[in-house]
Amino acid sequence: MLPVVHTKKIILADGNEISLETGKLAKQSDGAVVLRMGNTMLLATVCTAADAKDGVDFMPLTVDYQEKFASLGKIPGGFLRREGRLSDYEILVSRLIDRALRPLFPDDYHADTQVMVTLISGDKETQPDALAALAASAALAVSNIPFNGPISEVRVAKVDGVFKLLPTTSEIARATVDLMVAGSAKDIVMVEGEADEMSEEEMIEALELAHAAIKLQCQAQLELSELVGSTKKREYSHEKHDLELKQKLTNLLYPKVYAVAQKGNPNKHERGSDFKAILKEYLDALPADSTESKDLIKKYYHDIEKDACRNLVLDERKRLDGRKLDEIRPIWSEINYLPAVHGSSVFTRGETQSLTSVTLGSKLDEQQIDSAMYAGYNKFLLHYNFPGFSTGEVKPNRGVGRREVGHGNLALRSLKKVLPAETTFPYTIRVVSDILESNGSSSMATVCAGSLALMDAGVPIKSGVSGIAMGLITDTKTGKYAVLSDILGDEDHLGDMDFKVAGTSKGITACQMDIKIDGLSFQVVREALAQAKRGREHILNEMNKTISTPKADLKSFAPRMVTMFIEKEFIGAIIGPGGKIIQEMQKTTGAVINIEEIDGKGKVSVSATNGDALDAALAKIKAIVTVPEVGEIYDGVVKAVQTYGAFVEFMPGKDGLLHISEIKWERVDNMDGILEVGEKLKVKLIDIDPKTGKYRLSRKVLIPKPENAVA
Repeated sequence: MLPVVHTKKIILADGNEISLETGKLAKQSDGAVVLRMGNTMLLATVCTAADAKDGVDFMPLTVDYQEKFASLGKIPGGFLRREGRLSDYEILVSRLIDRALRPLFPDDYHADTQVMVTLISGDKETQPDALAALAASAALAVSNIPFNGPISEVRVAKVDGVFKLLPTTSEIARATVDLMVAGSAKDIVMVEGEADEMSEEEMIEALELAHAAIKLQCQAQLELSELVGSTKKREYSHEKHDLELKQKLTNLLYPKVYAVAQKGNPNKHERGSDFKAILKEYLDALPADSTESKDLIKKYYHDIEKDACRNLVLDERKRLDGRKLDEIRPIWSEINYLPAVHGSSVFTRGETQSLTSVTLGSKLDEQQIDSAMYAGYNKFLLHYNFPGFSTGEVKPNRGVGRREVGHGNLALRSLKKVLPAETTFPYTIRVVSDILESNGSSSMATVCAGSLALMDAGVPIKSGVSGIAMGLITDTKTGKYAVLSDILGDEDHLGDMDFKVAGTSKGITACQMDIKIDGLSFQVVREALAQAKRGREHILNEMNKTISTPKADLKSFAPRMVTMFIEKEFIGAIIGPGGKIIQEMQKTTGAVINIEEIDGKGKVSVSATNGDALDAALAKIKAIVTVPEVGEIYDGVVKAVQTYGAFVEFMPGKDGLLHISEIKWERVDNMDGILEVGEKLKVKLIDIDPKTGKYRLSRKVLIPKPENAVA
């Protein structure tokens, strides 16, 4: 039986077309859609459990994005020659989809749900990450899974001074702004991206352009849902309630909770203990034969605590730790804390602390990347670690999780825009941030600590970079809202927005925004951006008190590295037969020399642990690539003695004939006892044969001519 296929097409402003097709593939899933744009095809599927598991009071959503190597006609590397665990890039795209979808699932829906998006056909000029969330939302739209969507996600980039939607890969490479924006037809729900110090006005312009396209894509999904006949969603009941108990607890405990919140205690653990004591007191007072559900008591108490803390902010404009809405926590920082590393810093803001190190390496330390869409090398690495002790918890160390990958990537994007060009600073750079304390925005602490450590290492970055996390608390009934600067971990949990902004004194270099409510108005975004700018400037001023410009030189024990470009024909001369010359240079100098051909030129990278070794290697390389000039004087070494003269190596790999008549002014009848192999002497290049390219040398012209000398 032939499948019943439904298709909906979306025509973009530039004439390109996106098609959404359902009914042909993966029909046993709850919803499946194939998205196609050009040769790029994504298969998105969604499945959900029939009911929620006992005791689950949250949305157990799993999102996986994977790129098949076969989609671009490639075979995976490695021993197994098959796709393995998700790469960091695939994890980052999975997070983009997750963060766009999660806020729009009903709060009381707790069934296990899995979204899978797979690249099944690829085109190197069409980036699939900007289409993945659209495909996932379309799969939900054609299913009966409860979802307050649809949503969509688009990339907007500023290319050659003009904003463009869904740019090509080559256009992204030269873009000054690159943002991923997700939203519903009503509001923006997620933003992430990077920029070359863009202004707040530029960001608003990009968001408005993106949202206009998102509205069209959401409408197309609604029309596809109507075609399929899946507008009615499944019925469910995943929560039990006791409204009398909830009201009783609110009347009894809310005043006590509000009083604790009013104290404004800046100590996270003390404040948490005070809140827990209220719940413990109530539970301890329950009679043995009480029929009240402890699970419901804990659930309602959590809601009471959340409401009290939010109302404190909205009604009194006062925060949990006593700060004003736009007040930044106390900051202190230090550089050169680790004496044996190439660069280091400690950055502490309130109860959040990052210990960050910088390591400089050579080309041999570059990260090799082999993925379906991209193959190449990465010279800037940033790794973020979040151990359990940073929050006072006992947590097994089982490697890097998705959160660590995401936070590290945000910090990397924030800092990479101020790095020097590879031609002026050819090092591979690795930044490692270890979070030692955490109470809000450790990723932005990583940005600040990373900026300080790079300066301490002597990396000539363009400017210092600071980062801040903004929060939001809203009340849709009264219309009240409050934008919070430098949020606590508790404020992140109880708030409606987590908006991280990083940048220099000139503009924004990276941002990440997650909305936990049904969208966000542009009015609030503008206010948050303006408040964030003031906060970033304050933090950067505090950082400048520790170090404001990069150190003039690297640490004495840091590797020295220089990159130079040579003419293509000299590549073989440097390498030598079977690598003989380059190996000999590395052996005698102690430097590491790497050479490759790029755009018809030879790129030579030389690294060494000290300046003397670097200088020695560079001198040898320059001697090889330097073109001999007639009239120049060179230090030569006798390589062979013949009856008619000697062959002298006057430059590495270049021998010239020192004829018997050019050795000295006095007549020389034979070479016996005149010169020996290995003897060093100064010679002058007097001629280059235009036909053979052979060199003629003279020694006697460098010796004063005796008065009675006979030629």
